[in-house]
Amino acid sequence: MATGTRANGRGAGPEQDTPTIAVIDLWKSFAGREVLRGVNLEVARGESFVIVGGSGVGKSVLLKHLIGLIAPDRGHIIIDGEDLTQSDPVRCLALRRKFGMSFQEGALFDSMNVFENIAFPLRRHTAMTEGEIAARVRECLGLVHLDGVELKATNELSGGMRRRVGFARAIALQPEILLFDEPNTGLDPITAGVVNSVIVEMREHLGVTMVTITHDMKSAFRIADRIAMLRSGRIVASASPEAFRSLSDPYIQKFLAGEPLEEDVA
Repeated sequence: MATGTRANGRGAGPEQDTPTIAVIDLWKSFAGREVLRGVNLEVARGESFVIVGGSGVGKSVLLKHLIGLIAPDRGHIIIDGEDLTQSDPVRCLALRRKFGMSFQEGALFDSMNVFENIAFPLRRHTAMTEGEIAARVRECLGLVHLDGVELKATNELSGGMRRRVGFARAIALQPEILLFDEPNTGLDPITAGVVNSVIVEMREHLGVTMVTITHDMKSAFRIADRIAMLRSGRIVASASPEAFRSLSDPYIQKFLAGEPLEEDVA
């Protein structure tokens, strides 16, 4: 596997007209409770797409559908023109390898140091030599501004550092699509700002498609090309950050202002 970065290919070639991700009429229930109720969305190649909404509205459930960790009750997930929900297990696994995912709070292996955490997917999914793995780990850490921390234990890392190590692990296999699950949860504003800047830099440097879920609107406006609101199991609005600020929907305006919201009932 080459260790160089991928050039930003946005706007080049006929494949750019095909969305990297398309979600079509997606439904999902748990114990009789409908969480997703006909979600429809498209994410363009190279786009940074942010999904916002209150706690418990199904943002994480939607994200896990995109990577195939959860199967829908009905509906379709289309990745680069292929239907993930209709693929056989072998092809499904191949499509999932297009993704890198950064879980909440990093989700690092506490029994491993930083180097071992990032090397883990490389050892499991590639035939790289130990020297090549070491070089790739250093490269990934450099991209998230954490040079020289390879031998640190995970309990030596601050919250922001854990997130960035999680980012480094997510990009280790050079994915085409990056998913971020609440990257700023529990972080102070200064650290959250650093994390946001790293996300923007990664997108610009790697040229990947990004989907982020968050309830942090400051983060959403910083990293998004487009913001979508998930409410009552559906996408109820989707717009550029500038247009999103001006949407007339009273619920969205209250959400942006941090005012109390009427309870969502799925």
